[in-house]
Amino acid sequence: MLSESKREKIIDLIKREVVPAIGCTEPVAVALCVAKATELLGCTPERIEVALSSNMLKNAMGVGIPGTGMIGLPIAMALGALVGKSAYGLEVLRDVNADAVEKGRRFIDEGKISIRLEENAPSKLHIDVRVSAGSESSRAVISCEHTHFVLLQKNAEMLLEEKASVESSVDNADDISLDLATVYEFATESPLDEISFILEAKKLNKAAAMTALSGDYGHSLGATIRKAGLKYYGDTPVEHMISYTSAACDARMGGAPVPVMSNSGSGNQGITATMPVVSFAEDMNASEEQTVRALVLSHLTSIYIKQSLGRLSALCGCVVASTGASAAIVYLMGGSYDEVCAAVKNMVANLTGMICDGAKPSCALKISSGVSTAMMSAMLAMNGKCVTPTEGIICEDVDATIRNLTSIGREAMNETDRLVLQIMTSK
Repeated sequence: MLSESKREKIIDLIKREVVPAIGCTEPVAVALCVAKATELLGCTPERIEVALSSNMLKNAMGVGIPGTGMIGLPIAMALGALVGKSAYGLEVLRDVNADAVEKGRRFIDEGKISIRLEENAPSKLHIDVRVSAGSESSRAVISCEHTHFVLLQKNAEMLLEEKASVESSVDNADDISLDLATVYEFATESPLDEISFILEAKKLNKAAAMTALSGDYGHSLGATIRKAGLKYYGDTPVEHMISYTSAACDARMGGAPVPVMSNSGSGNQGITATMPVVSFAEDMNASEEQTVRALVLSHLTSIYIKQSLGRLSALCGCVVASTGASAAIVYLMGGSYDEVCAAVKNMVANLTGMICDGAKPSCALKISSGVSTAMMSAMLAMNGKCVTPTEGIICEDVDATIRNLTSIGREAMNETDRLVLQIMTSK
């Protein structure tokens, strides 16, 4: 078994990376930055200017903002200034109500908001907010992580200044270096009382799914599959996994005012690492211990992959999170570490290259592709089938295979990222 000190470091890592968030984390992070700058200013700003890295702009353009019935950055920024509280972190918009939304609309209509692309941002995740009122001004900058402030300034007084740099996903010096064997050992052997906190992810993300299944959010993919899709999918574990997972995404991307449990700064990744596992565990009558260990395996696998991929990239995050889910499904099927490795390789052989073209309601479609592939990859692994090292980017070593995936997403797809943003902003 892993040493107690190593387990403690991994638990700290999970608790830092698996956190509640209301709304898509990119516009919410912008709202958080605006809220902090407004708090420094000490009054409602007369002007808000925001400069964003290309990946932040891409992921914040087309998503619903919780409790508003509106899409995109301007309303998130206005509400961050009007009712946002930085102490809430990624739940910064928790206090939004109808009156605040109406004030936010007027704020936008009065032309008080400016948004621009920061061409030479030091990180793919970079937010630079300047607010002013009369002769007073303040500035707040978030970089590398969705809640990590690197600069705070009131007028000419610098209150905080750190160097923003190009990041790996998790850039803290005290973070533990992971490999898949360590992830598996931690998930399957740690004392249950140390890891049962992960059940909060089940609670939040299942509640989000149920909200969408009983409402009309996004493209209503989850509800459509649950109803009309029964004719084609049947009342099966696969249908349950896809409908629950896509429904939670429908709610989040459609602006439902409900929190979800995120993973590595992404609510959709948190949903994809959670709901297929929860759904399959329920259908298999898994014990609570099996469910806890499967959820930890899924979430920690996703965190591990994101460590080398980076928080934002051209590679869709559902590829990462559904790989974690596939590993967890293997565990729930009774598989061992060898089968988990096979499932991961099967996932990398299939979904590598799926582009991220921003956060939006149609993310539910990509998540559904990831979920169905997760099940297929797990079934192959449990039947002794694994993509071989003679095929494509797969290596004999599973960690080398993961690094191949992340290097493609982090480096080779940069030009894809630029073209995607160009297409999105020129329509």
